[in-house]
Amino acid sequence: MTIEQADEVRVDLGARSYPVLIGAGLLAELGPRLAAAGFQGRCALVTSERVGALYREPAVASLGDAGLSPIVVVIPDGEEHKNLAWLAVLYDRLLDAGIERRTPVVALGGGVVGDLAGFAAATLLRGLPLVQVPTTLLAQVDAAIGGKTGIDHAHGKNLVGAFHQPRLVLIDVATLRTLPRREFVAGLAEVIKYGMIRDAELFGTLEARLDALLALDEGVLVPVVATSCRHKAAVVAADEREQSGERAVLNFGHTVGHALEVLTEYRGLLHGEAVAIGMVAAARVSRALGVCDAATVERLERLLRRAGLPVAMPADVTAPALALAMQSDKKTAGGRIRFVCVERIGRTRLVELSAQQVVDQL
Repeated sequence: MTIEQADEVRVDLGARSYPVLIGAGLLAELGPRLAAAGFQGRCALVTSERVGALYREPAVASLGDAGLSPIVVVIPDGEEHKNLAWLAVLYDRLLDAGIERRTPVVALGGGVVGDLAGFAAATLLRGLPLVQVPTTLLAQVDAAIGGKTGIDHAHGKNLVGAFHQPRLVLIDVATLRTLPRREFVAGLAEVIKYGMIRDAELFGTLEARLDALLALDEGVLVPVVATSCRHKAAVVAADEREQSGERAVLNFGHTVGHALEVLTEYRGLLHGEAVAIGMVAAARVSRALGVCDAATVERLERLLRRAGLPVAMPADVTAPALALAMQSDKKTAGGRIRFVCVERIGRTRLVELSAQQVVDQL
């Protein structure tokens, strides 16, 4: 697929379709876009401490100038706060503010804010309108698109959740300039994933233009983000709730990655770092099963290393612990995992394996 300059991608879900807008400086469009969609009066802006310090004021100003009256709820930074306790806090703040079923909830931040605010919107008053304004690369190319919302449980990541599609996703790539370097690099793992599972040309572009991407060159960044969004939108449109198997390809690297996050208590590794390790593990399993060749594994590892992402399993993670963590994954059925293997760059295959079989191949 050719990367081209783009500022809008549409997620085609019939009456629930919505646009994904991509560009630099789009945060100023937040209020006018909501007003154009028919929203007025009270709205809720959910953000995190770090993102709020940077972008709360311009977001509130944009909403206010468009005739909206935002209430702001700030949650702490970190995956460890994506839990029932903070969901309850969010419920309390929204109800105390007198929200109604037409009150839009705007999630301004990374994946934690998007998941938590999205789940609150999905469940409070049996459903509130949701607008995603992702400020991390990971959320821009993945978490903000597709309607997955949820919170973590001690038994695993995102075990409590719901599908709730947003009305609008607004991606301002300028916000990535204030993103900590480590988090930006972690987000690249999901971009690399799209190349691995669907788009060999994208993968080649990443190999050729990685330095410009790391330098936040908007001439490269905007089309790469837009291309990633197109892939996510296409998969979501084909299999919104992971029933036909099409959406399962997005889990490439995530079976092992989610297990690593559980084992490190969501603190030792960023999500993208865990996915990077998980993708290498998936490629090695694919190679061991004879599904792909060694060159495919080597290209993946080389690109991840160049990007600054980890590729090796943490030394303190044991095989039994990894197998047990994978068995607790919400996508496991009857003790079997629909494991995403790679055949070649741009093409995958689903293989049913037990957690022990995955570990044995590693």
